[in-house]
Amino acid sequence: MTELLEQAIKQLKTLDIEGQNAIASMILEELENETKWDTKFAQSQDLLANLAAEAMEEHHAGYTEELNPEKL
Repeated sequence: MTELLEQAIKQLKTLDIEGQNAIASMILEELENETKWDTKFAQSQDLLANLAAEAMEEHHAGYTEELNPEKL
């Protein structure tokens, strides 16, 4: 456990039960959200890799054209 986390827990111990439960709920919710984001991010990386591969296939097949920013 890090020193910072130990300091936070020490301060949490001074709170009443309601305060401790409120902070504990926030921490647990944040940890759950982190897990969800990690999962979604990992899934999106696979999707992005597939889209990039598809775009490269289209480019190599001649289905794309060079973009000229001056003509936008």
